[in-house]
This record gives sequence, C-alpha cells and structure tokens, in this order.
Amino acid sequence: MKSTSLSLIAGTVALAAVTGFAALTVPEDGGTTEAKAATRLPVERSTLLCPAPGLSDLAETTYTSFTPAGGSGGEAGTAELKQSTSTTADDATNKDGNKDKKDKAKADPGKPVVSLKEPGKPATADESGADAPALVGTATGRLAPGWTTQQTTTVEAGGARGLLGVSCTGPDTDFWFPAASTAKSREDYVHLTNPDDTAAVADIELYGPDGTLKSDVGEGITVPARSSVPVLISTLTSKVAEDVTVHVTTRTGRVGAVVRAADEGVGSDWLAASADPTGTLVLPGIPADATSVRLVAFAPGDDDADLTVKLLGKTGAISPAGHEDLHVKSRMTAGVDLKDITRGEAGSLLLTPAHGGKGAPVVAALRVVRGKGDGQEVAYIPATGPVGAQATVADNRAKGSTLSLTAPGATATVKVTASAGSGGGEPAVKTYTVKGGTTLAVTPPVPSGLKGGYALTVETQSGGPVHAARTLALPQAGIQMFTVQTLPDDGGTVEVPAVEQDLSVLDD
Repeated sequence: MKSTSLSLIAGTVALAAVTGFAALTVPEDGGTTEAKAATRLPVERSTLLCPAPGLSDLAETTYTSFTPAGGSGGEAGTAELKQSTSTTADDATNKDGNKDKKDKAKADPGKPVVSLKEPGKPATADESGADAPALVGTATGRLAPGWTTQQTTTVEAGGARGLLGVSCTGPDTDFWFPAASTAKSREDYVHLTNPDDTAAVADIELYGPDGTLKSDVGEGITVPARSSVPVLISTLTSKVAEDVTVHVTTRTGRVGAVVRAADEGVGSDWLAASADPTGTLVLPGIPADATSVRLVAFAPGDDDADLTVKLLGKTGAISPAGHEDLHVKSRMTAGVDLKDITRGEAGSLLLTPAHGGKGAPVVAALRVVRGKGDGQEVAYIPATGPVGAQATVADNRAKGSTLSLTAPGATATVKVTASAGSGGGEPAVKTYTVKGGTTLAVTPPVPSGLKGGYALTVETQSGGPVHAARTLALPQAGIQMFTVQTLPDDGGTVEVPAVEQDLSVLDD
C-alpha cells in the first residue's frame, strides 16, 4: 500500500476509536468516497466552573448538580465538582485601593464538594461563610450530556445582601458582560476560573458610554492552574460610569467568567455572559412585579446599531413609550431606563434591527429591581439563545419558581419535565404551547412527593424557537429576594460527520 493510504486508514480508525461512529465501506461499484449527512451524538465529557460564592460570613450556598435522564446509553461515568486550588485575592483590591483579604479562600485543593450519582436525580451540597472556594468539575459518560449545576447563595444582611444565583459555566475564551458598572454605589468583580492544569492569561477590556475605559492593569491577568481570581472592576480604571460593558478574552488557555455585581441598598447577584453578538436578541423572564428595568447594550463592531425595542407579554408585543428605538454607537455602551415596563404582566424584551436585515451585532443585558425602599432586590438577565433541543435549570423549590417561555417568532410547543427531588419524589411532565410574539409565565410542574430541590428540563417539541428563563424568589424579612437564570441549549449533543471510505482507492 501507499503511505497516504495507510494514513487514511489510521486516521479513520483513530476517529472510530474516539467517537465510536466512524466506518469504512467499500462501494460495490468501485465508486468514490461519499460524505454522509452529519449526525448528532451525546457528548462524552462536560466541564463546569462555579465562582467563589462568598463575600460574607453570612453567606449560605447550595449547589445542585443534575443531568437529564435518557441522554446517553454509554458508560456510567462520573460527575463531580471539586474545590479549586485557591481563590486568589492578592490580585483584587477594594474601592480604597487596599487588598481585600476577606476574599481569600481556605480551600482544600481537589476536595469533592458535590457528586452526582445518576441521571434524572439531582445531588446537592451546602457551604457556609466567606471562605467557600470556586469549584472545578467534570462529567463523563452518561452523566455528561446536559450536565448542569446551579449555585444559589443567600446573604440576609450587609453589603452583599441578596439572593445570588448562577448556572455554573463552561470554559471559553471570549465573554461579554453588559450592565456592569464602576459607579460609586457598585462593587462589581469579574471572577475568572481556570479548569486546566496549566495557567491561563486573560485580558479585561472596559467600555463606557464614551468608548474604551483605558486600563493597563486589565491586560495579562494570570489565572493559575485550577484556580480562581476575582478582579474588582473599579480598580482597572479611574473612570466612573453607571453602565459599563466588560469584555473578557484569553491570550492562552481558557477560563470560566462571570460578574458578581453588588449595588448599595439594592442587593447583589451574578451577571452571566450575554449571548454572542448578533443583530437580534431576546432577554426573557422579566418578573411581573418589576419596579425598575434598565437595558444596557453594546455594539462591538465598526458599525452603529439601531434597534427596535419591544416587550413580549402575555397577549403580544408592545413598544415601551418613549423608548421604541435605541441607538447604540460603535464600541460605546448605551443604557436606557425602562422603569416599570411590565406593569404587572411578566414579559421578555426583544431587540431587532430597526431597518430590517441582519443589523449590526450587539450584546445586551437587563438590570431588574423588585420591591421598593429598603425592600428592594436586584437581578440580571443577559440576552440568551433559544432552548433548542434541550435546556435545564437546577435548584427549584416547592415554592418560588416561575418559568418564562418566549416565542419571538412562530408559535411553539415545549415539554417541561420536573425531575425527581434530591431527597425523593416522582418526576412530573407538562406540555405548553407558546403563541408567537408572546411570553408565557407559568408556575412549573412540581414532582409528586417532593423532598429537597429539583430540576426543570425544557425541550422544544414543534414550531419556532423558544427562549426561557427561571425566576427563583425567596423573600426574606420583607425583602423581595430573587434571582433569574436563562436556559440556553445545554449542548448535550454534538454534530459529528459520518465517514465512508472507499477502500478500492487503497489498491496499488
């Protein structure tokens, strides 16, 4: 045989060994190789990163880990989240320019915190205090497809007061966070977590209403192997701005990134990354009783973006009076106060190009407040992709969860499955039809005989795309504590090309 033929065989055999689906066939008519249509198969490995939750000795954190049932028929596998090597506070400073030593985590490197045993049943773990570290986790085999973990922290008093929720993220090299701030009333940290065995190097860029907020210290931030670094945004620039877009990229390696935003007098929560820049964005899950909604958008390209703003409510779309359109200048952050836009009816925001076509790409997020006076609480809703084939959110309670389903285009049908509880209970399933151009806010199904927390999995059955968000409300002492998590497609399957090789070409 020729050496090139041996390479072809070796490459295809290697693909088969790794994926289990490559094949060699010999056409009877001696024809040439034909490429078959790609297929989707369950992923065999997933990685999740949870930021260090505690800035307060009063912090109480629950982790809920879950993989939907029926995702894969492969090996049993494992799914475990462990303490990171360290949470490095030496690189973070407070507003007075002093080192914030209370961020230092006394971690036991590699100690398992939460372990998932089987698909379809959540596993939970609790941590207390300011020293709880960031977590690094991997799932394999049947536990990998759709693996999700919710980190929920309650702080009842102090500057970090609030209900802080975040779906632990996968590692990447590029993140956008509109709705951050360097205002005097804010204390926003970017948490960078490295899942790998070699150091990552990240850059943080800041953009305000007038463009780039220059900073030298935001470049070349080293994140040690399997470690987490919190960076206080206000220490990266001398400029004070209410609305700031944070852009995190890596020069080497990859990280998980999320922003913890604390707002004096209004509480705190996590701000997850916006969906990738695009011309049309959906921000689902604005609570019906929101007392203040602020939209922050950013156009990262060379062109300005002109957007049409619509609220998709129970019966259809409305344009907010005085804010029907939004002009976003290139590389400048735009913010607009939509006030109590929902007026007692839950909804979702839809941003589309004002002049049709694809429009200039943008990223966006909402800062949402519930309650009044001393009872206020804040949460953040980033633009998010559709649920696609399947999306999951964990840590739902017997009371307090609201599921928002938005169909920005055609009418759609979704199936919602409530898993078994972490301590017991039987799964429940319900199907919902979401009319095109509307938002359907529902109290999701609850497992019968529920003990502990449970997960919700949303699957698209028919029709157009659906965007979803879960609001978890846990009022404390008159404070309307809540947090909102979006539900983009969980990436539980991956598209793999089918391979057919004509062995007749291997003849001498």
